[in-house]
Amino acid sequence: MSFSMLPNALSIIRIILTVPIVIALLKEQYLLTLLLFLVAGISDALDGWIAKQFSLQSRLGSILDPVADKVLLTCSFITLYWIGALPLWLLMTIFVRDVIIIAGALGYFLGEESSESDLLEPSLISKVNTVLQIALVLYLLLIKLYIGIDGFQDMVFIVVATSTALSGADYGLLWVKKFILQETKK
Repeated sequence: MSFSMLPNALSIIRIILTVPIVIALLKEQYLLTLLLFLVAGISDALDGWIAKQFSLQSRLGSILDPVADKVLLTCSFITLYWIGALPLWLLMTIFVRDVIIIAGALGYFLGEESSESDLLEPSLISKVNTVLQIALVLYLLLIKLYIGIDGFQDMVFIVVATSTALSGADYGLLWVKKFILQETKK
């Protein structure tokens, strides 16, 4: 494997780590889950840093990185709901946002011939939302490890739901603008 493939390999590792994270969470091994989730988070930071630092950004990487985030977070959220740590309304809010992103991206890229320079760039609100969603998973794991720090749960849920809704609206507007621009080019 060449160094140029390292960012994409780290994204693939993050996808693979999803399986032991879910299994550890289901087995109530919260410390192990926390450690694995932190390793996944480090791989996320590293792949982006390496790609930018060494000019290794690619179209594949611009797709693979957010897919790895989606797989990891979605599976974590479903499992956290399953074990009773996450409310259904928040899971559905996150799910609807992800459907907006995926549907818009599929519609845009299937409807346009895109080039290598057409990289997917997440918006600032999307980046903030991803950080808040990761923090939510970490917070819920810490609650499972240390009973007594759960007093802020409702506030954390509301903050994450708000950022998720704003990010979903932002992506919805982005896809509408891209579709309009795409149609005016025809």
